[in-house]
Amino acid sequence: MYSQAQGRYTVENFNPAMNMVFLHAGRLPHDAMHEPVPSNIAERLDLLTELSVALGTGHAADVLLDRILRVAKDMTHADGGTLYRPSADGRSMCFHISLNDTLGLRQGGVGGSPIALAPLPLFDAGGQPDLSSVVAYAANRRESVNIEDVYRADGFNFSGMRAFDSQFGYRSQSFLTVPMLDHEGELVGVLQLINARAPDGAVQPFSHTDQRFIEALAAQAAVALTKQQLIGQLEGLLEAIVNLINIGIDEKSPYTGRHCQFVPELTMLLAEAAHATDSGPLADFRMDDGDRKELRLAGLLHDCGKITTPVHVVDKATKLETIFDRVHLVDTRFEVLLRDAEIAALRDRCVAGADRAAIDDRLASEQARLRADRDFLRRANVGGEGMSPDDQERVRRIAARRWTGPDGIERDFLDADEVLNLTVRFGTLTDEERRIINNHIVVTIRMLESLPWPKHLRKVPEYAGGHHERMDGKGYPRGLTRDQMSVPARVMAIADIFEALTACDRPYKKGKTLSESLDILGRFALNGHIDPDLFDIFVRRKVYLGFARANLAPWQLDAVDESAIPGYVP
Repeated sequence: MYSQAQGRYTVENFNPAMNMVFLHAGRLPHDAMHEPVPSNIAERLDLLTELSVALGTGHAADVLLDRILRVAKDMTHADGGTLYRPSADGRSMCFHISLNDTLGLRQGGVGGSPIALAPLPLFDAGGQPDLSSVVAYAANRRESVNIEDVYRADGFNFSGMRAFDSQFGYRSQSFLTVPMLDHEGELVGVLQLINARAPDGAVQPFSHTDQRFIEALAAQAAVALTKQQLIGQLEGLLEAIVNLINIGIDEKSPYTGRHCQFVPELTMLLAEAAHATDSGPLADFRMDDGDRKELRLAGLLHDCGKITTPVHVVDKATKLETIFDRVHLVDTRFEVLLRDAEIAALRDRCVAGADRAAIDDRLASEQARLRADRDFLRRANVGGEGMSPDDQERVRRIAARRWTGPDGIERDFLDADEVLNLTVRFGTLTDEERRIINNHIVVTIRMLESLPWPKHLRKVPEYAGGHHERMDGKGYPRGLTRDQMSVPARVMAIADIFEALTACDRPYKKGKTLSESLDILGRFALNGHIDPDLFDIFVRRKVYLGFARANLAPWQLDAVDESAIPGYVP
């Protein structure tokens, strides 16, 4: 019904069982069109429009919620207001922001003091919806509640409000409580305003127009918050997928998994150092939060293609390793030859008139040569930084030795593949295996470019796919030059190399000390392998030292004479 004398709605529905007055959200009384239009309707529309614009700017949730509550208070001339958010389990409403002008209270939100009030339960002990409090009623029924005077309204439990009034000497009177619902009708919050003020400062009820404006505001705010939540959830899902890939890589190769964790860390350290530089060739390089997120994600994914690389190649610890180390097969052949020599000597000794001393000498000499060749092949099987041509030739001579296998067929001691692997000059990989390893970056680029990246992450494939390029164009897979590469891609190239040099958990190499690693990087800066300007920042800003202290073994932290680093001028 409508009261002409008071110029407002007092009742839309009256519930005699609860003896309370409330207005249902989304339902207008028949006489609503006749309610007097407030003189400040244009001002309210302006506030609503400004808030709509603000809600679309993508500010942090706390900033938006703070703005929502303030606009709601201003729009209705309310003395106070509280914004509630559902708990993580959805079983209670938590005080998020609370304001009161008369009492000078500002709790929660941006810059407010902490709120120490217990959450309001949404369900009773039996698991049924709790309708005893106004906030719980609005949340559970998804309906607005508009009360003229809480001291004259029965049906709700106002003991907390009365205790508040008694403690602070306050007089709560009119309440407007509006649920904030998303596009699916799910509750994202409850907005409660208290004590609407007339122009003369007297407390008055919240009008129907007040309610409809706040319902419109709450609807817009809910959509904005839901959008933020969805964006956060999608970003969280993307991070989880990235971690899922890295878990797969780590399970397949723990060494690569560690590398995928440390490279983004070092990448961000160097990128931040470049960002902070205000002189030199990189003085104009700057990053915002979006750029940082993009680069970090690229760092996490830079080796995702290795998930397709055979584990016996990516973790090849010795030259003869495939699924297992074939050096043990070679050892077995040596055992056969040693026993063959012994058997032959025993037979010779059985010949009448044989010179047993000479036979024993020949046996000892032959077995010594076999053991020496066996020890040599064991050493050759361990990759190094350079195998001499003489050692390579010795492998071929040993390979030509003849032996008889279990099938009774005589054959060369080493087959062609074993010779190929044992004569690898640098490291443990053959040319074909190196091509397989190098292909991981092609797969990485193909995997990342196949994803529908949003605009703010569209450079992830470029950054992740460029960490094996060189400044002189001799890198892979695209042979890019420095001018064709972005600064973040060049940053990641340095991070990738330094982490690989210092890593001491690889089965195919020993970790290097700081001074050794910086010496190698310095030579790379001189020969066109890495960006010399970024390397200068890497050393000058002590990026290497911060990473090393956090992640390297103590024995690797040797003294570094920066003046002796190639390509660096202190």
